Amino acid sequence: MHKLVVVGLVMIGLLAITPLAVGAQPAQPNEAWIPGLASFLIPGLGQLMNGQTDKAVLHFGVDVAIWVGGGYIARLISPYYYWYEGYSIVGLAHLAWSLYSGYDAYTVAKEKGFTLGFTDDGLSLAYNF
Repeated sequence: MHKLVVVGLVMIGLLAITPLAVGAQPAQPNEAWIPGLASFLIPGLGQLMNGQTDKAVLHFGVDVAIWVGGGYIARLISPYYYWYEGYSIVGLAHLAWSLYSGYDAYTVAKEKGFTLGFTDDGLSLAYNF
């Protein structure tokens, strides 16, 4: 399980530094990483922050289907094996979907120029895209 966390963190780090490695400079400062991280933690949340409600429901539904359906199928396929063998495949599928969902939310937020900041009265948060 620790290896999965390390692999996930390394992949997120690679996604973050890849534009810098190829010499691309962002046109304007933005916080596109916020929807990306939100969607990595809860698939669909970043898409919701980007204003893509239909895509957010789809990403969240696929994640729920991975956990529920994958767990059910893993239990049916390997009832006599150790319980973690089947569920590790479900965990890998969830990790892969979370990485894709986070990447999708990040790229859309970057294209739209997602920014997050305080309003003039300083009491509430506002975001522009």
